Amino acid sequence: MIELAIFVAAAALQHSDHAHSAAPPPAAGMQAPVEPGQSAYAALGEAVEILSADPATDWSTVNVEALRAHLVDMDNVILRARATTEKLPNGARFLVTGAPDVAASIQNMTRSHFTRENVPGAWNMTTTPIGDGAIVTVTGSAADAQRIQALGFFGILTLGGHHQPHHLMIAKGQHH
Repeated sequence: MIELAIFVAAAALQHSDHAHSAAPPPAAGMQAPVEPGQSAYAALGEAVEILSADPATDWSTVNVEALRAHLVDMDNVILRARATTEKLPNGARFLVTGAPDVAASIQNMTRSHFTRENVPGAWNMTTTPIGDGAIVTVTGSAADAQRIQALGFFGILTLGGHHQPHHLMIAKGQHH
């Protein structure tokens, strides 16, 4: 019986050396890590988990690559685009530019994210593609101007609770 216990323990130790094995439990009183690593990886993993758990998922329409491409656009815009702000009495005009691959991402993101549905309040938004990016104008009442200017292009881009459902729709092949 002791020999069997030693064999099982040795097998468990050998298996735990494999890269795919689960991490050991945290020490008493410590919280286990929950962040899976890089955020695009986490967003893809979250969508795949949701789709896999839903028995109604139509796998013939699932397009994880489209979600990955969108996440690349997000990364390019947030980390590589430049935005300058022209203050307006009722808002701001943003010149958002970048290298050619970033410019394409800017145009994709501004086309889909600067819409009335994605921003709270009665702000008006227009986007005009230009060679190296886009010109985005966001206006509201005179009272909104300070908030619009303080948020800037990147802050406004994050407004609204639309993004997580948007990712799932892309992964399901329902939104481009």
